[in-house]
Amino acid sequence: MRTTARWVPLLGAVLLFATACGAGGDEPATDADGGEAGAGGPLTVYSGRNQELVGDVFEDFTEATGIEVAVRYGDTAELAATILEEGEASPADLYFAQDAGALGALQDEGRFTELPDDVLEAVDPLFRSREDLWTGTSGRVRVLAYNTDALDADEVPDSVHDLTDDAWQGRIGWAPTNGSFQAFVTAMRVTEGDAATREWLEGIVANDPFEFENNTAIVDGVGRGEVEIGLVNHYYLYRFLAEDPEFPVENKYLPGDIGGLVNIAGIGVLASSDEQDAAFELVRYLLSQEVQEHFGQVTDALEFPLRSGVESPDLPSLEEIDPPDVDLSDLDDLQGSLELLREVGALA
Repeated sequence: MRTTARWVPLLGAVLLFATACGAGGDEPATDADGGEAGAGGPLTVYSGRNQELVGDVFEDFTEATGIEVAVRYGDTAELAATILEEGEASPADLYFAQDAGALGALQDEGRFTELPDDVLEAVDPLFRSREDLWTGTSGRVRVLAYNTDALDADEVPDSVHDLTDDAWQGRIGWAPTNGSFQAFVTAMRVTEGDAATREWLEGIVANDPFEFENNTAIVDGVGRGEVEIGLVNHYYLYRFLAEDPEFPVENKYLPGDIGGLVNIAGIGVLASSDEQDAAFELVRYLLSQEVQEHFGQVTDALEFPLRSGVESPDLPSLEEIDPPDVDLSDLDDLQGSLELLREVGALA
């Protein structure tokens, strides 16, 4: 059983090292219109997804249901730590996380209540809690972004493990300080063990990869020809293509490979909430056909819908992706991944 003491100290490490896309700075609670939230708001959401991505969704929910929503936006890990510190007195009714690791940490501390069957049945078990305590709302896939002027698709590896070959010396871009990369390293540790993950990281370091600040910088560097290939999340490319359809980069998906990890943004209802029925309605709304299609069509955050039967017109199906079978709740050991990255020299 993981403990609160194990999770809370991670906050400082997360703030120093993780720069995952979509995590906003800590902000005061706001209502759906952006004003200061009052103490009597019917639903309070702690959201690690930033307001630009989901603010309109909350407003539409209120318009559709009449249920008012007060949202506290902030860093995903910081908000999780806050909920743990607040305990049963937390004003939060729901926790909306940018990644599964933070959801797993709260699950392990018994902070969530079980979701209704209709909510659980809407999402493949790969993308929700194995304990039925939270669900993914949208997904992002790890890919190899490659420069199409330098490489053909069949020249790009089918597995991240192939990147340790000497042939990739000086040709790879990565962002070891980035939260999404660290979550991927954690997933590799969970599925393949620390020894195999260490060996892979040492092989990449030996190939002298070019270090970038974040995923956006990697894709830009691939497009400029600074590197030929980059380890990123899938959706960053679409931001560049929206500005320049001839941008010389494509994504290569890695079916069945740990390098094709699908991580999720997801939500859970707090066991301490006095508004659980209304909270379940918000979860249902996030998994509705309309909202799921929205997540699969927004250029700045083109994510994979997770509701069964809903697909993005611009993305392959999750069946084609064939992601590795990872219990996403187990991605909460960020500290262990940070220590390993330091030990191999990927982090200072």
